[in-house]
Amino acid sequence: MKKIQISPSILSADFSQLRNEIKRLEEGGADMIHVDVMDGHFVPNLTIGPPVIKSLKKHSSILFDVHLMISPVHKYIESYSDAGADIITIHPEATDDLNSSILKIKELNKKVGVSLNPETKIDIILNVLDKIDLVLIMSVNPGFGGQKFMPEVLNKIKELKKIQKEKSLNFDIEIDGGINFENSKAAIEAGANILVSGTTIFKSNNGDIKKNIELLKSK
Repeated sequence: MKKIQISPSILSADFSQLRNEIKRLEEGGADMIHVDVMDGHFVPNLTIGPPVIKSLKKHSSILFDVHLMISPVHKYIESYSDAGADIITIHPEATDDLNSSILKIKELNKKVGVSLNPETKIDIILNVLDKIDLVLIMSVNPGFGGQKFMPEVLNKIKELKKIQKEKSLNFDIEIDGGINFENSKAAIEAGANILVSGTTIFKSNNGDIKKNIELLKSK
């Protein structure tokens, strides 16, 4: 079984103190930092772009797990790679040629992730599972933090885990959306090994990040 990792979403951080917030996450035992990039087009919200990531990366040695919710995504991949993304995750619906976008990320020596929205079927990525490092399962409709977890996506994780075993593949399974102390165990048992969480990590237990990360891993 893969090690359980926590990727805190800075969407829930204090944006006026981002450098300090990332330092707190590193000191609290985060395995990586989850950066949600939204364009107001592919999803109904705007967040941060390459300059912010670049400036934060200068002060951090932790992995940046960058989730691109932008369309068309292909032409922006290099900008986010140059900014310091270590993992670049894209949506199949956001590119005209998924294979080409995966290849571009690989050519830039970055890890490749593909994300599935709650209504997106696994079938759409079956032919690329052997080319990618990570599948990100969205357990909310992407766009805003603090949404309620959709338990029906756990079946998708179980199905993905079954395919992974049958084909002897080694990609990570990440889950993002409404992850908290009540549902983290179910996500892990279904087969997820990377949990993205924002509100729970930053707001629970009076903002005790170390305690919250440990609780998410142990549930």
